[in-house]
Amino acid sequence: MKSDAIAYTVAGMCFGIILGWVIGTQQANRAAAPQVAQNAAGQAEQAAAPANGQRQPPPLDEARVQSLTTILNSDPNNASATVQLANVYFDAERYPDAITWYEKALKLEPNNPDASTDLGVSYYYSGRPDDALRQFDQSLKVNPKHVKTLLNQGIVLAFGKQDLQGAENAWKKVVEIAPNSDEGRAAQRGLEGIASSRRGSTAPATNQ
Repeated sequence: MKSDAIAYTVAGMCFGIILGWVIGTQQANRAAAPQVAQNAAGQAEQAAAPANGQRQPPPLDEARVQSLTTILNSDPNNASATVQLANVYFDAERYPDAITWYEKALKLEPNNPDASTDLGVSYYYSGRPDDALRQFDQSLKVNPKHVKTLLNQGIVLAFGKQDLQGAENAWKKVVEIAPNSDEGRAAQRGLEGIASSRRGSTAPATNQ
């Protein structure tokens, strides 16, 4: 099966992947279910948007940026405010800015797997899948069972590297660790998509 055909098949896992992506980019201190649902809808729009980029990104919360910048001007080593500022830029799809602030946050708080994983996601959205995977490895050094990291690792392996075996390995770990969680259910859908693609690749050819 050609790599482009594999990528096309994996894209059929759209719902599960979108859900997993949203989960992986949410922070523990973010808004609850209604906001998550809004973010999921936004990610679905992004996945379905035409290549000409007509969809507008969410607006940047300028007031929040100003508030957090004021805090950091007086307390530049405030790791929490630094992560929050990175989150604001991430939510507005300002990934280069998000990367800058996540990197600063991790210098202050290197053992924060959530910030590390969000940095990896930002790298991926910036067209840097290898950097994303290296960052996920750092997250897993801190917490080998961090399911958000493992879920996103599988996504980047599948979509960014067309490595279905690697994605399968990552998603199996998610299911083993937290089978009844949202992450576990999203990983299970990914595994089902991979299984389906393999069945399709081994199906006998038929005459037209």
